[in-house]
Amino acid sequence: MLVPYDALLSLPQETLQAIIKEYLLSQLEDGSFSDVDEQQLANATERCKLALKKGELVVEYSEDDESIAIRQREHISARADD
Repeated sequence: MLVPYDALLSLPQETLQAIIKEYLLSQLEDGSFSDVDEQQLANATERCKLALKKGELVVEYSEDDESIAIRQREHISARADD
């Protein structure tokens, strides 16, 4: 289930920050980022928030394993087509 952007805005800021940080750290693991300092992490967080607002990234809640994660919209669409 996709979480609407407006619903994200009603979350406590700490919760949204934690979701974004988890997403960004997953990007570190897959090599999308390398050697990130605090300023780069802050910049990446702002870019992630903007991408969420634009709908390029979406927050997906999985009822099966009760997890929440940020995904790229095109990956969600591609999975739905499978």
